[in-house]
Amino acid sequence: MARDVLVREEVLDRDECLRLLATRRLGRVAVGVEGWSPLIRPVNYRFDPSSQSVIFRSGRGTKLTGLLRAHAVTFEADEIDEAARTGWSVIVSGRAEEVVRPGDLAHLEALGLDPWVPGDLPHWFRVRSEMVSGRRIARRGV
Repeated sequence: MARDVLVREEVLDRDECLRLLATRRLGRVAVGVEGWSPLIRPVNYRFDPSSQSVIFRSGRGTKLTGLLRAHAVTFEADEIDEAARTGWSVIVSGRAEEVVRPGDLAHLEALGLDPWVPGDLPHWFRVRSEMVSGRRIARRGV
């Protein structure tokens, strides 16, 4: 006998959003620079609880140029279960700051960010969680 399914969309509070960000390692950074088409790139990242920031690295290229020129960026991470049709998404908006101070770099290196992309990625970036929003889709049998 088929069971009815209750579908529920839940707005996540800031604490839950930040907790979920810390559970993932892959997200997308979106950069909009005047005169350019929006640029969206996957990045592997770590969440730094001490600064409540998303941390990732970049090499040379359009992503780096966009990050350095943009006034604001958006970062998104999610977890989706296609079979169950459930999941969550968290969006962080803020300014991308290139991290260059030796003490700050030592702290970020200790977070264990291991880039997936081969090659030199000397530029470290931090997106502080100035604006955070999140949603969860949940299904339960009734």
